[in-house]
Amino acid sequence: MSSDATIEGRQGLSFLRKHTEIIIAILLGVVSIATAYSSFQSSLYGGQQAQNYTVGTNLATEAESIYLEGNQQYVQDSQLWETLTGLRLDIANPDTSIAHAAQIKYDTIYFQSVSDAFGAAIERADAENEANPDFYVSPTDDTDYQATLFGDYADKKDLAVKTIAAGDQANANGDRLTLATVIMAVSLFLLGIAAVVSAFRIKLIMGGTAVVIFLLAVVVAAGVPPLPLF
Repeated sequence: MSSDATIEGRQGLSFLRKHTEIIIAILLGVVSIATAYSSFQSSLYGGQQAQNYTVGTNLATEAESIYLEGNQQYVQDSQLWETLTGLRLDIANPDTSIAHAAQIKYDTIYFQSVSDAFGAAIERADAENEANPDFYVSPTDDTDYQATLFGDYADKKDLAVKTIAAGDQANANGDRLTLATVIMAVSLFLLGIAAVVSAFRIKLIMGGTAVVIFLLAVVVAAGVPPLPLF
């Protein structure tokens, strides 16, 4: 039994001795292709990262612009509401001449300066204040009105955050593939040594070590989903 195992072992070594050059050449080809593919995928992720960062930054800038515009409109409407509130008090004045003048001014300002969204908020606030006089509701606090001013900001901001996060993930994937490429390069180096040395033992050690290192690189790269080539 032991004799048969020894014979099989010698036959296996004999096969390796005869075909060492071919095996190393095949391994060099496989590792070279894998290294090139890993490097290419890393560059694709680098491009995706740059694109996501650019788009995300633009979206964030656009979101801030929308917010500033909405905030400016909110301040203007708040000041406008103060003016309209004062005119409403004058409209309620017992002096008909004062009330009439205030009404004309109120109607003019309302027509010229009140937007549809703010006008709807005023109507809802008036209805709530009339239904519950003990609790004052300001139209500037109306949720639908504020959504009109800042809704696009929230959507753009969320999209910007998600896009930049996608860029961060692409960066992490690219770094992982770069690491795999470096490890594969070490494997190629050892296979190159194995290909030129004449001592069979050294060939075997170098080749075996290169294969182990290459498998480690494959494990590192396997955690990254491949991007489409086109």
